[in-house]
Amino acid sequence: MGAGPEWDDAIRQGLGQLTRPFGTAPVDPVAGARSLAASQAEIVRASRFGIPAQVHEECLTGFAAWRATVYPAPLSWGASFDPELVEQVAAQIGRSMRRAGIHQGLAPVVDVTRDYRWGRTEETIGEDPYLVGTLGAAYVRGLEGAGIVATLKHFAGYSNSRGGRNLAPVAMGPRELADVLLPPFEMALRLGGARSVMNSYAEIDGMPVAADESILTGLLRDEWGFEGTVVADYFSVRFLERLHKVAADGGQAAGLALKAGIDVELPTVDTFGAPLVDAVKAGSVDEALIDRALRRVLVQKAEQGLLDEGWQPLPGPAEDVRLDDEESRELALRLAREAIVLLRNDDAALPLNPAAKVALIGPVADDPMAMLGCYAFPNHVGPHPEQGLGLELPTLRESLAALVPGLAHARGCAITGADTGGFAEAVELAASSDVVVLAVGDRAGLFGRGTSGEGCDATDLRLPGVQADLVQAVLATGTPVVLVLLAGRPYALGDEVAAAKAVLYGFFPGQRGGQALAEVLTGAVNPTGRLPVSVPRDAGGLPATYLAPPLGRRSEVSSVDPTPAYPFGHGLSYTTYEWSDASAGAAEWAVDGEVTAAVTVRNTGERGGAEVVQLYLHDPVAQTTRPVVRLIGYARVPLEPGESARVTFTVPADVTSFTGANGRRVVEPGDVELRLGRSCADAVATLPLRLTGPEREVGHGRHLLAPAHIDRNPRRAEDEHIRDADCRHGTRARTRARPEEPSAQGRQLLGPRAAPRLAALLAGRPAAAVLPDLPVRADDRQRHRLQEVRARRQPLR
Repeated sequence: MGAGPEWDDAIRQGLGQLTRPFGTAPVDPVAGARSLAASQAEIVRASRFGIPAQVHEECLTGFAAWRATVYPAPLSWGASFDPELVEQVAAQIGRSMRRAGIHQGLAPVVDVTRDYRWGRTEETIGEDPYLVGTLGAAYVRGLEGAGIVATLKHFAGYSNSRGGRNLAPVAMGPRELADVLLPPFEMALRLGGARSVMNSYAEIDGMPVAADESILTGLLRDEWGFEGTVVADYFSVRFLERLHKVAADGGQAAGLALKAGIDVELPTVDTFGAPLVDAVKAGSVDEALIDRALRRVLVQKAEQGLLDEGWQPLPGPAEDVRLDDEESRELALRLAREAIVLLRNDDAALPLNPAAKVALIGPVADDPMAMLGCYAFPNHVGPHPEQGLGLELPTLRESLAALVPGLAHARGCAITGADTGGFAEAVELAASSDVVVLAVGDRAGLFGRGTSGEGCDATDLRLPGVQADLVQAVLATGTPVVLVLLAGRPYALGDEVAAAKAVLYGFFPGQRGGQALAEVLTGAVNPTGRLPVSVPRDAGGLPATYLAPPLGRRSEVSSVDPTPAYPFGHGLSYTTYEWSDASAGAAEWAVDGEVTAAVTVRNTGERGGAEVVQLYLHDPVAQTTRPVVRLIGYARVPLEPGESARVTFTVPADVTSFTGANGRRVVEPGDVELRLGRSCADAVATLPLRLTGPEREVGHGRHLLAPAHIDRNPRRAEDEHIRDADCRHGTRARTRARPEEPSAQGRQLLGPRAAPRLAALLAGRPAAAVLPDLPVRADDRQRHRLQEVRARRQPLR
């Protein structure tokens, strides 16, 4: 990539963005905050404009900084089916970032998983757009509510690369893009209020997204009404020249990106520096494109108070900056507990018998890094032995030993490599034990430094190294085996693991993941997680998520059976639930109306738990092929023993919409089914309905949610009489909030003294003369937004 300018040269004319001051090396939080404040002071002094930089950091599994709490990876968010908790986690992350002087977070990832071999599967929330969209929007609300600009990644199509290879070309039709990959971005913008979007590295049908005006401007801004900033994924502008070969040099690459709609080049000044200046002077790039980007970023800075007189780089004393406190660790633990998924439990093998002699075997059993995703600081930045991890990170072995006296341990093998020298010890230990907990899985890393993560793609879904052979060797002893997976993708669990008595899955459960797993294994915690991705039966029958039309499933015309070992939405519990009295509010459903679907759920077991009620749509005959079922609503329902609840979904007809034969999104009249189920493959009740009326075209302003209201039985009414799968936003969806009206939560007032400075910068002067190397933000819509803010709140004096 192009080398960035020296610091003094970079700040002489001002600086748009400051890249990851905490996220590239171990930095003490207090010292880092002081250093950042000093850097901002230099930036302000260096140019005649006196404008600070907007500072960004990664925050996918927490603030990606040394000594910062590491939360479970996004697949664990998906496994929780708990938007409220995800929002709380994001708010806590955002508050820690704001204390440190950060303005923008490069999260969440709202790509929908399409091929589990892709290394970045661990960064996604799951394989279903409704689940990804609702949880992604929740994360955005939390981050934005803390005053951090949330950045949606990676717009759009990135996760559908050929062969599951990072940055590989994307081959898909417009329907798949519109119906599967785009809805989570719509939800995160409309229901979350994200103020920034990051482009995808990928090309779609030969057109790199970084140069695609139809996506970054036509769709995102003109159709959806987005008014925030579009930031380039790292080096993606230069990649137009170096990798995609659609630009001859940096100047042409910068021109293509600006014209497409990218406002900010990250991570450093490269093509938007000298190459762009030269291209403008040569007349090959229109200076008006720089003006447009400049206004967008300046307005975003104004929204954050960066243009206010008396602005301070930190909201409080640097000495108060703490990135890992007890409250944060407890939130991380709560999410980890909710995200552990029990896939199988034959003969009630779990919880572990307190009197049993337990052996813990496997390469991830005593590896603290097995808890962390690739965007956790220790994995993302790499080892710094002299600094240490910077946080307490108990392993599964440490956590389980605290609950299981006499726990024995053998590693068996490494995560990768062909060495089987440890098998004999593991087999001997297994044979002499009453039960074996066998822990296998991944180690996250970047670009080949791990088995999961960015640039760590897989050719198939067999466990890495010789772990599958270790599993077979331990199972062959005949000792009951509880198989535990700590991984960033679903690995094949077919006939070769059929002898395992129980299977638990943890998707990089974070800093307190070892404790959560130990509590589930011993029964201190009842598992409530559900699969956000299907677990395949065959390591090579790919790709195959549950969102498939009939011929994408098992059929008589192919010898390959893609039926998964465990379907999307599946998850068991240590208690039992009875579902009854399923009903629909009507048999006919207007194409512009709504209908209710309800079921009563009762905890018939002896301990408290949480059932996840899932609502699926089945469209038996449509003008284009449709998935056999797709998720359109869900509700997480905590229930004590003997307690029951009535779960009622309000389902707008808009959620049945899809891209029709003419390429437009439509609600089509005809017969449909609403299926209430425990997973996509386990429907407890089917409610046949008929959509009536003429075919109806819908767009970005359509209803996006089917909110769920939970009415508890009378003896619990005083405690909580209504819960909501996304309760605070159900009303918002029903009132059809305008696409351009993001969540008000977390919007900071434009600084009362910012407007004169902004006007002075923009009035009558070309952007290149104001900040020649600085891509930034505002178009005509944004000026209207400034006027709306003035009218709603207070005069900008």
